[in-house]
Amino acid sequence: MLLDNLNYLTLAIFAPILVLVGILGFIIPPQKSLTSGATPYNVFHILFGVLGALIVLSGYEGAMRAFNIGFGLIDLYQAVASFANLFPKQYFQWKRADDVLHIVIGGALVLIGIFGR
Repeated sequence: MLLDNLNYLTLAIFAPILVLVGILGFIIPPQKSLTSGATPYNVFHILFGVLGALIVLSGYEGAMRAFNIGFGLIDLYQAVASFANLFPKQYFQWKRADDVLHIVIGGALVLIGIFGR
């Protein structure tokens, strides 16, 4: 059953949060935000949030698991990219809070994707 699946529950909660974070990035002034408010970064969050929501609606467990692992790895890459000045740092303009969130959320998503059956 999907409700017993940690990948489903995680993505069902996480996808709308991604969309909300992207929208708030456009609303909250950058000087008042702990995280980046760069337009490409906000669009990234909205697009992946919508993709995650569509995957949840599909009910396909394999896709939910793949999304959690894949997005978790992207989050971990973003933390590395921020510290190592790699793409897309110049566009996403991460702040330290973004780095911390990427490490924590990215690691959690990868672990849930792998072990959350």
